[in-house]
Amino acid sequence: MMDSAASNVNAPYPSQVGNGGFRMSRWRAPNLISVAALLVAASLPISANATTHPAHAATPRPPATGPVNPGFDTGDLTGWTVTAGTAFGPAAVTATDTYWGGPFQHRGSHHLWGHAAAGDEATGTLRSSTFAAPARMSFLVGGGWDPERLYVALVRDGDGRTLLRQTGPEDEAYVRIVWDTSAWRGQAVHLEVVDRKTGGWGHVNLDDVRTGDAALRDDNGLTFRTLGQANQPTATRDYAADPLRPQFHHTPYQGWINDPNGVIQWRGRHHLFSQYHPDAPKWGPMHWSHAEGPDAVHWRDLPVALTPPPRATPTDNSGIFSGSAVDDDGTLTVAYTRSTDTSAHPGATPETVEIATSTDGVTFTPGTEVVGEAPPGSAAGFRDPKLFRDPVDGRWKMVVGAGDGGRGKVQLYASDDLRSWTYAGVLTEGDGTTGAMWECPDLFELDGKWVLLYSTNEGGQSLQRYAVGTYDGSRFRAERHGVLDGGGDIYAAQSYRDDAGRRLMTAWMSDWSAKEPTRVGGWAGAQSLHRELFLTIDERLGQRPLAAADSLTSGRSISVTGKTVDGTWRLGRGDTARVKAVLDLAGSTADTLTLRLKASRAEATVLRYEKSTGTLTLDTAGAGYGTRATYTTHAEPAADGTLSLDVFVDRSSVEVFTGDGAALTARVYPRYRESDAVEFATTGGQLRLRSASLTPLGSAVLPD
Repeated sequence: MMDSAASNVNAPYPSQVGNGGFRMSRWRAPNLISVAALLVAASLPISANATTHPAHAATPRPPATGPVNPGFDTGDLTGWTVTAGTAFGPAAVTATDTYWGGPFQHRGSHHLWGHAAAGDEATGTLRSSTFAAPARMSFLVGGGWDPERLYVALVRDGDGRTLLRQTGPEDEAYVRIVWDTSAWRGQAVHLEVVDRKTGGWGHVNLDDVRTGDAALRDDNGLTFRTLGQANQPTATRDYAADPLRPQFHHTPYQGWINDPNGVIQWRGRHHLFSQYHPDAPKWGPMHWSHAEGPDAVHWRDLPVALTPPPRATPTDNSGIFSGSAVDDDGTLTVAYTRSTDTSAHPGATPETVEIATSTDGVTFTPGTEVVGEAPPGSAAGFRDPKLFRDPVDGRWKMVVGAGDGGRGKVQLYASDDLRSWTYAGVLTEGDGTTGAMWECPDLFELDGKWVLLYSTNEGGQSLQRYAVGTYDGSRFRAERHGVLDGGGDIYAAQSYRDDAGRRLMTAWMSDWSAKEPTRVGGWAGAQSLHRELFLTIDERLGQRPLAAADSLTSGRSISVTGKTVDGTWRLGRGDTARVKAVLDLAGSTADTLTLRLKASRAEATVLRYEKSTGTLTLDTAGAGYGTRATYTTHAEPAADGTLSLDVFVDRSSVEVFTGDGAALTARVYPRYRESDAVEFATTGGQLRLRSASLTPLGSAVLPD
C-alpha cells in the first residue's frame, strides 16, 4: 500500500452492518450520491436532479443548435463569457497539444485548459452562449475530479436550474461524456464551466461540445461509448450498463480500490479484501472492502470489513492499509497496517501493525495493536504485513515491507499466538537497484523452493517483482530474480494456498501512475484474475489462469484449425471474451505475428510476437483512453515449435498468458462501441495458426 453539490434525494445514506461495515452493493457514500445525480440524466425527475442558480433573465427559445465556438477553435473566448474569477481568462484557450504526462487528445486547433490562465489556485466561472437543448449532447472533459467544485454544467436559462453536471477524470487527457438531454429538448439552455477548487488538480478542461447526431458519432463514423451517462447502479447486476466496467474482474461498487488484501480460502469459500476508498474514485482514507465466492472466479460483495476512524481534519488520510489473513484454528484473523496521518495527528506513530478477528467471516473485532513501532532500518516505511505458518519451526511468521538508505527490504517477525510478536531481523534486502521501499511482501514455499513477491517503484515505474531462492527460518537468499508480469498494470500481488494445495495469486490491475478514465463514472480500480503460480523447469515463476475460468463461458465459441493468414483476418468480435491461439512458428514465414484486440478502424490493443527474438509485446499506444505504452516479456516456444496464447479480454483490460507461464496485463479503455474486433495480422509473410478460438465470457458477479 503506497502512501500516496446537489444531492440525489432518492439515494439512501449508508446503513452500518456489524462492526462499522457497509454493504457495498446496497449503499452510496454521501459524496458519490452527488456524483451519481450530477452525472446525469433524464432518468431522474428534474426536481431531483436540478439546482437553482441566481436569477437568469428568461429568454425566448433560441434557434441555435449548440453553443457558439463549441471547441474554442477561434483561439479565444468568442461566444463565451467569464462571469466570475480569473480561472478562465483569455490565456485558458490554448493550442498546446501536450502536458507533462502526454497528449491532451483534444480536437481541432484549440481547447480550454483550466490550468493555463492562472494555475490551480485560481477560481472562476465561464458561460457559453444560449442554445436550444438537443436530444443528445457530448463534450470532452479533463482536469480534476471534484463533483462539488469542478464541473461542466447544463443550465436552463428560464429558471437558472442546473440540469446536469460532470466533473473531470483527475487527468489532463480528455474523456468524452455523452448526455441524454431529451427531457429538455428545445428549451433555452447554456453551459457553465465551474472552478471553485484551489490547490492540486484545482482546474477543469473543456473541448469539442457536440449536439444532435454529431454528439454520438465521431468524424470517422464510429460511435462514442456512453460515459458519465448513468447513475451508479443500485445493484451489482446492473454493472453491464457501464461500457468500461470489467464484467469478470472484481471492481468497487463505487469509489476506489487498489491492493488486494487478506486473500484466503476459509471454510471452503474464497475471500478477497481490497484497499478501498468509498467516498471518491481516487485514493483516500483506506478501508477494507470484502467479497467472497466459491471458486476464486465469481464474487459476491460483502459488508466493508474494516473502517478507519472519522477524519480529524478534512485532509486526514489516516486509514487501514494493506495486510493479510490466516485461519487460526477456525478464526479468520487479519493483520494490517494502521496508518496515521501525522499532519493531522502530530506526534503519532505513522505505521503500526494491528490484528482483528472474525468468527463468521463478515464482522470483525476492533483492531488490537501488536507491533507499536517500526524496527531499525525502516526509514522509508513499514507496512503491509503478510502472515504465514513457518514449516521450518512451526511458528507464525510475519513479513513486513520496509526500506532505508535507498534500499528496499523485508522485515521479519515471529510469534507463537499471533498476538505477541518478536522482531527476528531483516529477512532480505535489495542492492539499491530495485527500489527504495519494498511494498506488499509475500513469502511462501512452492515446488520445493521459496518465493518472495514484492512491489517496487523504480524511477517512477511500478513493478511487481519476485525472487526464487532458499529460506532457513530467518533469512531468505535469492537465487533468481524476475518481474512477475511484463505488463504495466500488475502491482501489490498477494497469494494463498487453497484447499486443493494450489498457490493462487491476484494483484491490483493498475499502478500508481496509471490513468483512470472510469473516474467520470464514479469508480476506479480492478483486481486481476486469480492465477495459479508454479515454477518452470528453469525455476522462473510462472502463472496460468484457473481451470474455473471456463465457467465464465456465456455463449458459443468460434473455432478454426489450420488457418493461414496473409494480411489481416478477423476471427470475430467481443469485448468480454477469451481468445486462445496456437501459433505454428515453423510454418509461419513472417517474423512478426500480430493479434489485434478491441480493434476498430480507429483503435486497437496490439499483441505482437517476434520469432527472431522471442519478444512478446503488448502495445496500448493506440488503444483509446488510458496509458499509452508498450510492454514486453520473453515467451519461449514449445518443443514442437508452437507458441500458445490464452488471452482474457474484458471491457477495460487485457490479460495475456503464454504456454510457458509468462504474462502481460494492461488496462485499456476504448473510445468507440465498434472497438471489439479480434484480428490476426502479418506483414512481410504469412502466419500459420494451428488453432484459434474466440469464446464469449459473462459476468463474474454473484447475485446478492
